[in-house]
Amino acid sequence: MSFYHQMAAMALDMITEYGQLVTLRNLQQGEYDPEASAPAPPVAVEHDVQGLLLEYSGREFEASSLILTGDKKLKIPAQGLAWVPSLGSKAVIQGVEWTIVPPVKEVNPAGTPILYELQVRR
Repeated sequence: MSFYHQMAAMALDMITEYGQLVTLRNLQQGEYDPEASAPAPPVAVEHDVQGLLLEYSGREFEASSLILTGDKKLKIPAQGLAWVPSLGSKAVIQGVEWTIVPPVKEVNPAGTPILYELQVRR
């Protein structure tokens, strides 16, 4: 096992120990229905992960005009994800639905994803 794979496993262990359950939700467009001459309605695909929901610091607010009051930082481990979260995906945490907004940051040294840092907004 390479050093970065060990780091990905460590991130998963730490977030599992100190984090909370997060349900990632993504809408996938349905297949085309020839009888209706239209695509089928989108289908919600969900994946449960562990994550850390954190506040932004004052310095982060000062450094970025993209952070709005009420936004939170969500960190999830890359190891074991069924799919990579993207803009517009949802994160359900303690029954509250958050939308993933830009930027989506991937900690990815040497091509091995370790952690995703997501900005989420109600």
